[in-house]
Amino acid sequence: MSIKKALTIAGSDSGGGAGIQADLKTFQELGAYGMSAITAVTAQNTLGVHGVYPVSIEGIVKQIDAIGEDLGTDALKTGMLFSSEVIEAVSERIHHYGWQNVVVDPVMIAKGGAKLLQDEAVRAMKEKLIPLTAVITPNIPEAEVLTDMKIHSIDDRREASKILVDMGAKSVVIKGGHADDKEVIDLFYDGGSFEELVSPRIDTSHTHGTGCTFSAAITAQLANGLSMKDAVITAKEFIRAAIEDELGIGGGHGPTNHWAYNKRGGPS
Repeated sequence: MSIKKALTIAGSDSGGGAGIQADLKTFQELGAYGMSAITAVTAQNTLGVHGVYPVSIEGIVKQIDAIGEDLGTDALKTGMLFSSEVIEAVSERIHHYGWQNVVVDPVMIAKGGAKLLQDEAVRAMKEKLIPLTAVITPNIPEAEVLTDMKIHSIDDRREASKILVDMGAKSVVIKGGHADDKEVIDLFYDGGSFEELVSPRIDTSHTHGTGCTFSAAITAQLANGLSMKDAVITAKEFIRAAIEDELGIGGGHGPTNHWAYNKRGGPS
């Protein structure tokens, strides 16, 4: 039996809804052995982030090397990489180990709209990390920052996707949760063709960690050997179930339900 392994390089969420906690839960639910390299420890819950405590560059690199020199990985994802130095160090180690199934969730814009990455970090992501990626999964505000264009329509999303592929990403998913459409339309582009993945818009405040969970589901399915398109389709089903079957915990923006997909019986 070949054990499929997935690595997350991201921040820790003490509330368990996002970051490495969401990633590891998702990996487990989709049958991949989860590993982590923590970039920062956060003190947070459903009411907000109450503290961020970065891990040193040396500490991040040592964690990645511990995986690379012994366990290896079949796929990996990046989440919160909060500085140009972290992005450059992580990119260098990914290149060093020749890891291919790289999923980048460009955590750049907070739920309230605040920019989380400084300009030099955005530049490092464009120049160092995106050229290594199998797929990048920005929401619309993040895609706007990366492409330096305003995105109002599906055609705009198509244009932004082409720009991201031109930067070196092999494929792109621009998530539609921030759009005003009655349905959520996630646009997938593999450098050759586009596909619109449509689902009903769910009226809920329990959406903490949706981006982490979606990208982690893609990562797990790439580790399991699925094609990129099939991995994205599974991730869409996984996150839809996780949002619909809400846990209802906490006094603010609650986490999604990582059990929901399998409790429903898995693939539709």
